[in-house]
Amino acid sequence: MHVHQRLVSLDAFRGFIMLMMVSSGFGLVQMAKGYPESAGWQAVAFQLSHVEWAGCALWDLIQPAFMFMVGMAVLLSMMRRKQEGQGFAKRGFHALLRAVALVLLGVLLATRAGDGQTNWIFTNVLAQIGLGYVFLFVLASLGWEYCAAAVVVILVGDWYWFFQHPVTVTEEALAAAGANAGEVLPGRFIHWSKHVNVAAEFDRWLLNLLPRGEPFVTNAGGYTTMNFVPALATMLLGAVTGERLMRSGRTHGQRAAGLLIAGVVCLLVGTVMGFVAVPVVKRIWTPSWVMFSGGWVLMMLAAFYWLVEVAGWRRLVFPLVVVGMNSLFIYVMHSLAAGWILTTLKTHAGAELFGGSWGPVWERCSVLAVLWLLCFWLYRQRAFLRL
Repeated sequence: MHVHQRLVSLDAFRGFIMLMMVSSGFGLVQMAKGYPESAGWQAVAFQLSHVEWAGCALWDLIQPAFMFMVGMAVLLSMMRRKQEGQGFAKRGFHALLRAVALVLLGVLLATRAGDGQTNWIFTNVLAQIGLGYVFLFVLASLGWEYCAAAVVVILVGDWYWFFQHPVTVTEEALAAAGANAGEVLPGRFIHWSKHVNVAAEFDRWLLNLLPRGEPFVTNAGGYTTMNFVPALATMLLGAVTGERLMRSGRTHGQRAAGLLIAGVVCLLVGTVMGFVAVPVVKRIWTPSWVMFSGGWVLMMLAAFYWLVEVAGWRRLVFPLVVVGMNSLFIYVMHSLAAGWILTTLKTHAGAELFGGSWGPVWERCSVLAVLWLLCFWLYRQRAFLRL
């Protein structure tokens, strides 16, 4: 496969992930609250919500899928630029500028109108990608072997960094960290407990060096800045996939099978790691989470690859492709304008349209429809937002 050849399946998969990301659960989680006795509705709510700490639901796979696709995109973009004659220095400078822009955009989106000043926090997905972007570029430039070796080094190093850090669980220590005894994991997994792990301690040092209205104590969800290091391993898995599977001389069917097999292997490795070494926790991106989520992402990608490149169902995925080719645009628009879009719709279409028990669904789906139409208009104009 030539590097410049665009795989529709990758755009479709990226579009699927972005639609899930900006859908706000399609309002179904709010719907489920009205049916607390319904096992079906509660199962839907669980899958469309993030788990509190250890474990995984469908919604938890959105961010690793997005970051995995960034790894693939960087690899293919880098090779395209190299074919166009760009040297390493020029490509590296472009990667640096993109990294800075992503971090600043992430900080911008994390800052709310009521904050009164810039909220210097780096747990937003764009900031996390930006923090690891230059490392991703350098390793991808060296080749898939270096990427694979870096994944191993990162996972082992991250495990040791957490494991060697002593955890104090006295009542005073927990209160100072904004934690409670119920959030402390048992036994050897205590080092990966919410708010009292080494990455949380690092943020209490780092983020308080920056201008703040009040001292930083903890992120309510337990997310940390240093998540970008193991998240870099997720992006590197994407780069390895792009190099070894997407660009091989195999048929489309063989590539789809290879993706599926690789996904099953990663899922099994992550599951075993989750039992014996480190809990599967997305919010601090544990090593077992990297492999566990990577396995699911690879299997989902295999399904899209087979559907589009093997079965040829391109018309079916066209609505996803429209979004996948403008993923940054829809993410930023949702972050900045979703509330304004909904208010405007209620003003002109009538607030009663969004009332009743299905109101939350109509709200989320209406905003999603507007965002998709904007992406479709840009697609028709051949206009794509990139950094």
